[in-house]
Amino acid sequence: MSFDVVAQQPKLLYLFQAIGAFTAVVCLILVALHRGPIRRRGAAFLLLAPALLLLAVGLLGPGLRTLMLSFTDGEGDGWVGLDNYVWILTDPQALTALRNTLTWVVLVPVLTTAVGLLYAAAVVRSRFRALALSLLLLPMVISFVGAGLVWKFVYAYRPAGADQIGLLNQLVVAFGGQPQQWLVDSPRNVLFLIVTMVWTQAGFAAVLLAGAIAGVPREMTEAARLDGASPRQIFWRITLPSIRPTLLVVVLAELIATFKAFDVVKTMTGGQFDTGVLAYEMYDQAFRYGQTGRGAALAVLLFVLVTPVVVYQVRAQRRAR
Repeated sequence: MSFDVVAQQPKLLYLFQAIGAFTAVVCLILVALHRGPIRRRGAAFLLLAPALLLLAVGLLGPGLRTLMLSFTDGEGDGWVGLDNYVWILTDPQALTALRNTLTWVVLVPVLTTAVGLLYAAAVVRSRFRALALSLLLLPMVISFVGAGLVWKFVYAYRPAGADQIGLLNQLVVAFGGQPQQWLVDSPRNVLFLIVTMVWTQAGFAAVLLAGAIAGVPREMTEAARLDGASPRQIFWRITLPSIRPTLLVVVLAELIATFKAFDVVKTMTGGQFDTGVLAYEMYDQAFRYGQTGRGAALAVLLFVLVTPVVVYQVRAQRRAR
């Protein structure tokens, strides 16, 4: 496919304007710093100016534009007020996406952290700790799309009597059961999608938590052991409280990542069978159905939901310092 310069001229013009504005800001900063001494605050502002400019152009501007579009119709021209937000709270499909998103937000961070914590506690003192953690970390090497394709084959279904190509149905048939359409029946299909997300993220949690557990002073655990504490008591009363900051980081990171869940749903079910989430519904409304206003409203809702989590994470990191 050839590149049509004439057709892309407006976009190229915007690009050159942005590059020119950024270059001008950098040149002004260099001139200001060269002409003489500047107060510390002034110098800090000048050095931050390019980043602030890029932040305004790449984040603040599109964010305000999305907010404005959320009050418009499908074409993004006519003003409809709060109709798009009313649609989110009344449309069955949108409510299903909201319900599924809340299910993901509750289960994925909890399950991922639990699996990572148990695995880290089991291998942290092992001679093969590095190898064991590497094996669990391997799923993170592939993309969410790749992980979705892998688990789609795991859940693959063929009618009874046919050769099963899905690992899960092969096991079911081997034990005398009937093959199941795991990704069709709601609401359990949402749980099977969540398993894919947990599989990809558990390694991240295990690596961080293993490092935190290894950092717990041995003197504390040895003293507790001499006082007659069992391994379970040592874990719950000494190890777990000592790694609480790392646990919080893992949970919040997984929480934020879960809000953006899109690839797994797109790859495995395409949002069918009541498996849609807010991020996927936003994509569908804006790009598949041409409902720009509804897609923008869903994007704003996602932003509103994730903002308290980000604020809490920043405050927690500041307290940890």
